[in-house]
Amino acid sequence: MKQVLSVSVKIIATLSVAALAGCAALTDRQSSARTVAAETAFPAMGQFIDVNGRQVHAVVAGSGLDVVLIHGAGGNTREFTFAFMDRLTDRYRVIVFDRPGLGYTDRLSENFEGAFNTAAESPAQQAAMLQAAAVQLGADRPILLGHSYGASVALAWALNHPDNIAGVVNLAGPSHPWPGDLGTFYKVNGSAVGGALVPPLIAAFATEAQIESAISGIFTPQTVPDGYLDYIGATLTIRPTNFRANARQVNTLRPHIVQMAQRYATEFSVPLEILHGDLDTTVPLHIHSIPLKAAVPHANLTVLEGVGHMPHHAAPDQVEAAIDRIAVQVRLR
Repeated sequence: MKQVLSVSVKIIATLSVAALAGCAALTDRQSSARTVAAETAFPAMGQFIDVNGRQVHAVVAGSGLDVVLIHGAGGNTREFTFAFMDRLTDRYRVIVFDRPGLGYTDRLSENFEGAFNTAAESPAQQAAMLQAAAVQLGADRPILLGHSYGASVALAWALNHPDNIAGVVNLAGPSHPWPGDLGTFYKVNGSAVGGALVPPLIAAFATEAQIESAISGIFTPQTVPDGYLDYIGATLTIRPTNFRANARQVNTLRPHIVQMAQRYATEFSVPLEILHGDLDTTVPLHIHSIPLKAAVPHANLTVLEGVGHMPHHAAPDQVEAAIDRIAVQVRLR
């Protein structure tokens, strides 16, 4: 009987492994197919700049003072080319970058590649890569506008490259340490095993309804703008390589923010405009922008009443005005 049971267990184990392998193969095929479809439907819109052998994707339009727009977590250039960029190109040369590992920009180096590799580019490393790309485009001292995680990159740029920046517009950016952790989603996807196994499943099987629900949650309490879902290319974000890069960058952000927050009061020297919605639950106003204003007294803080995490969609006139205020200061120098 023991021999029969042993044989049965081996048969079941073999069949289980085969089933898992078949599921993995199906997931891989489906994930690859959806990745190709996403890149076909939403191709790179701009040009590529070589930075130390790595490609940085940039969309450039307009003329005048340089303004660099840096998207948030999980985003890409389409976040700003959807509508906001066009509000500026009549008087600014606007450069929109894909951050490292997202959209069509490469990871900073091979040290950050690999399904099981939990290493992620810090805001300072991302800032250095984008600053080098900006210089190649002739933007030696641009005005920076960063949204959410992109604002953290803009703050790092200002701290580490103050001579290569005219000022910062911070839209709902993480600037100070937050209590607690980021939750199960980032713990799992930021880990070695979870980051290797989960992204292909999401890329393969996430439904349009799930994607739309996630985007709606980011905009709350505002609604998603008409045409945004069709334009933004959300399926680019769930490509496994992009998904991993985003999860691991967010998962490792807090220690970098701790270090940056200690420097604002003594090292932040450039003009700073801060815009933050009072109903933002993703990056809470009282944890980030209010302490940032306290640390940088010359900063101008605009609290947007009734606005959530997407101020450039909910209050574009006020965001545009903030850029113009810094431009006036630049021209008066």
